[in-house]
Amino acid sequence: MFGDLKYSPESLEEKYPPRVLPEGTKVTRFAPSPTGYLHFGALFGALTDRRVAGKDGIFYVRLEDTDKKREVDDGAADIINGLCQFGIQIDEGFVAPGTERGQYGPYKQSARAEIYHAYVKRLVEQGLAYPCFCSAEQLSEIRGGQEAQNVRTGYYGQYAVCRSLTADEAMAKLEAGAEYVVRLRSPGQPDGTVSFDDLIKGKITMPENVDDIVLLKSDGVPTYHFAHAVDDHLMRTTHVIRGDEWISSAPVHLQLFRLLGFKPPKYAHTCAIMKEENGGKRKLSKRKDPEAALHFFHEEGFPVESVSEYMLTLMNSDYEDWRRRNPQTDNNEFPFALKKMSVSGALFDYNKLLDVSKTAVSRMTAARVAKSTIEWAREYSPEFHELLTKDTTYAEGIFAIDRGGNKPRKDIAKWSDCPAFAQYFFDEQFDSAAAINDNAALFDGKISRELAAAALKAYSEVYEQSDDRQQWFDRIKGICGPLGFCSETREYKQNPDAYHGHAGDISTIIRVAVTGRQNTPDLCSIMSLLGRERAIKRIDAAINILNQR
Repeated sequence: MFGDLKYSPESLEEKYPPRVLPEGTKVTRFAPSPTGYLHFGALFGALTDRRVAGKDGIFYVRLEDTDKKREVDDGAADIINGLCQFGIQIDEGFVAPGTERGQYGPYKQSARAEIYHAYVKRLVEQGLAYPCFCSAEQLSEIRGGQEAQNVRTGYYGQYAVCRSLTADEAMAKLEAGAEYVVRLRSPGQPDGTVSFDDLIKGKITMPENVDDIVLLKSDGVPTYHFAHAVDDHLMRTTHVIRGDEWISSAPVHLQLFRLLGFKPPKYAHTCAIMKEENGGKRKLSKRKDPEAALHFFHEEGFPVESVSEYMLTLMNSDYEDWRRRNPQTDNNEFPFALKKMSVSGALFDYNKLLDVSKTAVSRMTAARVAKSTIEWAREYSPEFHELLTKDTTYAEGIFAIDRGGNKPRKDIAKWSDCPAFAQYFFDEQFDSAAAINDNAALFDGKISRELAAAALKAYSEVYEQSDDRQQWFDRIKGICGPLGFCSETREYKQNPDAYHGHAGDISTIIRVAVTGRQNTPDLCSIMSLLGRERAIKRIDAAINILNQR
């Protein structure tokens, strides 16, 4: 069945010896199949693996590429690039597309055929595996008979027809060139159970496996169940973190580890990421939810720090409290624990992601925000990219306003917010007529267009670009009296009918004339960055428009 093999189980144990690591060091793995692109749930799993390994452990990436029929072109590169883009440090295995590092490779299952065959051969020699010659039609007949008898379907016990073949009968079929697979001769009993301690869900007890599962397919390629057991052992994986859809496979996997003579890794089964819909909850769907695909976060321009921060709020419920106590600390210092992960499923909340991201962006330097926005705009907003790169110092100045301090503004959640956020800083995108018309309601009440125009005129005559914020506002207060406005808000509130408004109302009129908005970062800083000539030009344009009606 196997001929001469390059390896034996003994030689493989020598080739891949136990890792020499301090006691308690964790070795985790992310083992995707390149049959699709990286999605939010997979990134969540990879980040969990990384956090479990910690700073002193080993996190490696292995490609489980035995399903060639479903493999997607560039799927592997997309997955590895995605991990790197989102800041997940890979210690070993595929550290970059096409690049392997480490002493326990190859880290791609399609390159490990002889390794798997060595262990299957040993199982056959021990009577724990056998060739099965059943065709698809025969398997269908077996299933049909089981359904007619109302018994569990599967290839086991009396229904495992090739299990009872003698060595001579099997050899005759092999010599005749009959197609076959290799199956496990399961020692499981119908009333047997298996238990294991899940690091998230606690002790789990299940019926043991009785099926004679396929180990090698007819083309010699191993099934996932068998290959992963061999790989996790030889790569010396200590902890396997995977979705709870794999709990049903745990009896098979634990049985394989036992029959192969391997110590099983510790298992932790995470719940699916959920989403609210119509008053209920469902799994985050690659088909229904754009945010399920990581390309969505790249296109929207979410900083990698924001996605990492948000995922940590899903992973451990006490993360937010820790972050409030440690606002400037690297989140790698957070004491992550598997036991604090949800046993019922974390809820994906896009609005919460935006809030988390706004806080993360507010802590960044203006240089970082400008650089990241320019990089994002190069791919997704060429016109905005052109505006920003005309004067990168000016671009940085835009994002420096109201940044830093104890209470920085939180206007930006993602880089795709920036074109709208910064629009009024560029003359190519600013329209004075639209600025006045869009805020028409401001001039339809107590403050008439004529009065607003007069206020703008008075301020344009006293404005000095060199003023600091207090001087800037003092000049507004200085023009209040002649215009019938109150210079002090508290005094105005005591007798509002005696005035047209207060100093804050005049600053709003100026803000609309200069930016087209009633809510912006610090207006003194905005006008200073624009420069006196451009700021006064906008004020004059607003005066002309207001005086037309």
